[in-house]
Amino acid sequence: MNDTPSSPPPFPPHQPHQPNQADQPDQPGFQDFRGTPPPPPAYPPSFEYQTQVLPQQPRPVATAVPPRRGRKGFAAGVLAATLLVGGGAGLGGAAAYDALDGDDAAGQASSSGLASPVVARSDDDPAADGSVEQVAAAVLPSVVKLDVSGGEGAGSGSGIILSSDGLILTNTPVAEVAGDGGSITASFSDGSHAKATIVGTDPLTDTAVIQAEGVSGLTPATIGQSDAVDVGEEVVAIGSPFGLDATVTSGIVSALNRPVGVGSDDQGNATVYPAIQTDAAINPGNSGGPLVDLEGHVIGINSSIQSTSDGSGESGSIGLGFAIPIDEVLPVIEQMKNGDTPTHARIGVSVQDVAATGGALVVDGAQISQVGDDSAAGQAGLQDGDVITKVDDTLITGSDSLVATVRSYRPGDDVKITYERDGKEDTVTLTLDSDADPTASVTLVKRGPARDRGPASGRAHPTATGPT
Repeated sequence: MNDTPSSPPPFPPHQPHQPNQADQPDQPGFQDFRGTPPPPPAYPPSFEYQTQVLPQQPRPVATAVPPRRGRKGFAAGVLAATLLVGGGAGLGGAAAYDALDGDDAAGQASSSGLASPVVARSDDDPAADGSVEQVAAAVLPSVVKLDVSGGEGAGSGSGIILSSDGLILTNTPVAEVAGDGGSITASFSDGSHAKATIVGTDPLTDTAVIQAEGVSGLTPATIGQSDAVDVGEEVVAIGSPFGLDATVTSGIVSALNRPVGVGSDDQGNATVYPAIQTDAAINPGNSGGPLVDLEGHVIGINSSIQSTSDGSGESGSIGLGFAIPIDEVLPVIEQMKNGDTPTHARIGVSVQDVAATGGALVVDGAQISQVGDDSAAGQAGLQDGDVITKVDDTLITGSDSLVATVRSYRPGDDVKITYERDGKEDTVTLTLDSDADPTASVTLVKRGPARDRGPASGRAHPTATGPT
């Protein structure tokens, strides 16, 4: 039996940001990146300025700085012009006009306004070590925008370049939108584009590998270690939210090993992973893009967000984003690259959340509802009704927590299971099964949740029960 809860989570499997999809979730929860990005706003935006007129006070005037040349200088000039034109409607209007007109009087105080000192910055100023600017410059060439279309619609997502010849990592739904007969186009940081084909997908880890055609000389991302990440560490998210490519946001790691479930397949096998939680802005279209540390190393794959959407429109970031830890999926990525079917670890039981006896009492653990006779759990002596409270040193808070934790191991790994039976705690060591072994499966048992683990309860993961 696969490592998943016995009833699908109440949240839809996430999708890349897709246009022309009217269906929205009925309640707040994890939002994968469904839906179509709205058209970007017209630029420049229109504002109305109402400036309060104050008594004029003479101040020293800085010497005007000659305009810089080149692309950066042009962009700065456009920004300055926009701001000054707005200010020209009120205080400082004459000074603004003179500056834009190129008059020598631009550096002198006007009788109708005040001039602000201008600070010049060289185009050659390097980014500070460890700054978001430096990280963005290093990582952006390794991130792609993916435009996908198929029978289910069209949309956009993000991807991470794994090799110089165009192997790209993304989320499963981004690739699956293309489906049979669909298309995927990868857009690179240099403005070039290439068609891409699906190499492999793995819904249980929410990952997919695609191959861009006819490309070379790309910049592969540097893969880091998610196990070395600490809570409070600064991170950067890069992707194409709402179709806006090469978007960079930053924040911190808010929590680690957060059990997040975003869907399940027809057999009840859930997509649950021990997520890296971050407050860096992640939005529809970021799916498949990298979460990196301040050394520019990929530590996670941006995948889902917590939302308060009531279904009236597509949700956006509220500072609760989740990324798949890169360490957990590297073996699966290698299997897909080699053309193999991905495998996952499991212990061979069906589990559910532990029922609280009443009131606000919270009981942690995952309760076994069925054990496979030939499974690792059965051979180790675990029984129906046992409550698993720990795997090695990881505390188990519920069924999703157990599934996510077991999935972080590989088939054949030895783990120590701590469990409770009849009020007594005990431990047992077992060797994890593989879902490639049909003898270790357990028939799916549908059971209702023992307690609410949805957003209304303040939990960051949905209710689900099922096999693991």
